[in-house]
Amino acid sequence: MKRWSMVCGVLLGLSTGCATVSLADDYSDTITLFRNAGESARYFDNSYGYAVFPTIGKGAVGVGGAHGEGHVYDHGKYVGNTTMNQVSVGLQLGGQAYSQIIFFQDERSFREFTSDNFEFNAQASAVAITASANANAGTTGANAGASETKQEASATGSYYKGMAVFTIAKGGFMFEAALSGQKFTYLPLTSN
Repeated sequence: MKRWSMVCGVLLGLSTGCATVSLADDYSDTITLFRNAGESARYFDNSYGYAVFPTIGKGAVGVGGAHGEGHVYDHGKYVGNTTMNQVSVGLQLGGQAYSQIIFFQDERSFREFTSDNFEFNAQASAVAITASANANAGTTGANAGASETKQEASATGSYYKGMAVFTIAKGGFMFEAALSGQKFTYLPLTSN
């Protein structure tokens, strides 16, 4: 019980810090950031749609959690809202904030994500775009490299089961980064 209280404390502190970042980072700024991030930019022209999360807060002390809210786009048109929640257990410690974008290769993958019951499995991985760092992104074999600034960041990646995921670290340190267990809910916009 103590461990869960500590995790909740880390997440609360992280979410408080992220609230300030969220005010400065709206959806269009985050989309622009990914459009300028090297190879991830090509996905905007070649994908069916995408979901963007300006800020996801993540924290852990053994047991971890993450939360973020995003928008979903179909051919560049804003069509709904999404929420991501993740709980993980294992060797992990710290807290971080990051932006995430999920590209949908085709209508099938878009529909799968917007079914309101989507979860990434253990094979899913993200390409991390960070300043002055290189990353290897899991089982798909994707690699990422980055420059000294986020605006000039470059990355390489590919679709896995119709989706490609990129992240940009905003701050913090955490010894664990995985998509496994990320669960998404989707709420379409209502037409008036």
